[in-house]
Amino acid sequence: MRRLKSLASAALVASLVATGLAVVSAQSAAQAAVVWNEDFNGGSGAGVDTSKWNFDTGGGGFGNSELEYYNSGTSNVYQDGQGHLVIEARRESGGRSCWYGTCQWTSGRIQTAGKFTQLYGHVEARIQVPKGNGLWPAFWMLGGSNWPTDGEIDIMENVGRDPNTVYGTIHGPGYSGGNAVGGTRNIGQALGNAFHTFAVDWSPNLIVWTIDGSEYFRATPANIRGNKWVYDHPFFIILNLAVGGNFPGSPDGSTPSVNRMLIDYVHVSTSDTTPPPGGTNALRGTESGRCIDIPSANPVDGARLQVYDCNGTAAQQWTLGTDGTVRALGKCMDVAAAGTANGTAVQLYTCNGTNAQKFTLSAAGDLVNTNANKCVDVAGHGTANGSQLQIWDCTGGANQKWTKV
Repeated sequence: MRRLKSLASAALVASLVATGLAVVSAQSAAQAAVVWNEDFNGGSGAGVDTSKWNFDTGGGGFGNSELEYYNSGTSNVYQDGQGHLVIEARRESGGRSCWYGTCQWTSGRIQTAGKFTQLYGHVEARIQVPKGNGLWPAFWMLGGSNWPTDGEIDIMENVGRDPNTVYGTIHGPGYSGGNAVGGTRNIGQALGNAFHTFAVDWSPNLIVWTIDGSEYFRATPANIRGNKWVYDHPFFIILNLAVGGNFPGSPDGSTPSVNRMLIDYVHVSTSDTTPPPGGTNALRGTESGRCIDIPSANPVDGARLQVYDCNGTAAQQWTLGTDGTVRALGKCMDVAAAGTANGTAVQLYTCNGTNAQKFTLSAAGDLVNTNANKCVDVAGHGTANGSQLQIWDCTGGANQKWTKV
């Protein structure tokens, strides 16, 4: 898990205009609006676009006891003329002083603080990592310079001692460093053998990690053990190749003297099809083609929600609030008895502010109860009028997909 990574020099813009849009997943990428992109199509030896990127420099260890000195300019970060950015770590001192004495390695670290930040969206890069003990390539985001209070989202980390595994992690107040929350995917071969696409789909109260379009971890406020969820403000992007440190361990005699992390592109997009939180819409199921419906115009607490022919009535008009509630007819969508087990009923109930009434809708179409970390699901894949709703492990099935209409 990622340890403290201090922000060197560049000040973070306090805020950029937040899109407020839900995220774009692999399933909806064709309908995505790209809001920022970097394709690294410069000539061989060209530097990065400094209107987009800053350099973090120095050899202070960056809170992790790292061994490299991060240089600026093209000495360690350059384009290869074949559509890639190269971040190169080399075994050399360069006459630099590091926290432990004369530096033994140089490398590069770039970030977008003060030039680009994003709240919510699909954040993706295609990267080939290097291979070697003690190497630590990363693609990640920070929410500010006050770590861990401002939050950290690690989209991709890999360490040389575990070459087959990608790490996806969040760090925040009370769950940082060795206590961070995250997941991994072992792909059965070294990540460094080929390019892979690493991404997060980030929406209110939900972050989903994928490698090559395949989900391997998701986080909601339910994961952070009662601590504060701090992923509701803009973050900036970082790319770096660290050497040594608390997490990866030190390089050894088998570690190559020159190591290259290749980045094909970095793209950030939001969904044109998923409106921002706060709108009022019907919610239509992909499998049934019917809308989430309240079975009575004068519902009582505990009325079981169902799907029914979309008809435009108030019983099918849902307001997704910025507080996580999903409201209709003056009451809230609710998980019965605040349950978290598969099959627990989804009902209507008087709004009470409890976690049983906290939901988020991702652009993948998952309507997730963030307390249970489970999806609103049509029981038994029912498609007939009156088929009832429940929560269930998110499977990506069509009976769990919902679209605002």
